[in-house]
Amino acid sequence: MNEDIHLKYLTIGPNDQLWGMAVNSLGFQDVAPGEPYPPSSHPSRYLFSEKNGRVLDEYQLLYITQGRGRFRSASLPHPLAIKQGSLFLLFPGEWHSYAPDPATGWKEYWIGFKGNQIQEWVKNGFFSKESPLWNIGLHSDIVDLYTDAIETAREQRAGFQQRLSGVVAHLMSLAWYYRRNEDFSEVADKMNRAKILIAEQFRTISPEDLSRQLCLGYSNFRRIFKEYTGLAPSQYIQQIRIHRTKEMLTNTSLPIKQVAYEMGYENEDYFFTAFRRMAGMTPMEYRELTQGGRPRKK
Repeated sequence: MNEDIHLKYLTIGPNDQLWGMAVNSLGFQDVAPGEPYPPSSHPSRYLFSEKNGRVLDEYQLLYITQGRGRFRSASLPHPLAIKQGSLFLLFPGEWHSYAPDPATGWKEYWIGFKGNQIQEWVKNGFFSKESPLWNIGLHSDIVDLYTDAIETAREQRAGFQQRLSGVVAHLMSLAWYYRRNEDFSEVADKMNRAKILIAEQFRTISPEDLSRQLCLGYSNFRRIFKEYTGLAPSQYIQQIRIHRTKEMLTNTSLPIKQVAYEMGYENEDYFFTAFRRMAGMTPMEYRELTQGGRPRKK
């Protein structure tokens, strides 16, 4: 993008609101060292001073690709340092203030949006006012999405708001993805190794076996694995077993008892109970359904 400043402020129609997410504003600006911030090209409702801050009625996701600065908000006890590769989220109704360091300036992308979808993500704990900034580093895919959004807003073809909502969803998913992987940077290799071991040995391996092979204490391993995958090790192993069992039921004609044995289930009753709990039907019903039969009426 060649322009030092590229801003776009958008209207939102009734159908756009029904879509679940709509974009109010987006842009890019290259703030030179010592330059006033924000620039005077902003409309009055977006202008603020670093000292007084402001409150918005929308979410904004900002990405800094060069320079440094600082960020403050009502939910933070201390200012946070912003640096190259910082991504931060502003919340509606939340007082905040941020600005580049006059010595460095910065390059900033942002997109402002609102809707039910982002509110659900916040409600379910994916994003919070208490943790609004993530130092994820520089990623070209994020810059490409912002650039695509600016071009889409410039053209404003039919359905552009729906396309922009997809860009926002992609940006937020990448924010979550890169943030999570940054959180687990020191143990990611071990957790991925654990997943490979499970894939290779799911018939016989236990969580205790995994912790020993990874040289981690069991309690520590179980906690980290659950945080990393969303499942306890035993639940993850069970899901892999059931998934492989489904493949065998669909793609072979082996007796169900033999399928259970080959998948590591030595107790047939336990196998039937576990399969029905996770699949919502018996192994025989699953086989009939996936091999071209009709589901039985209950």
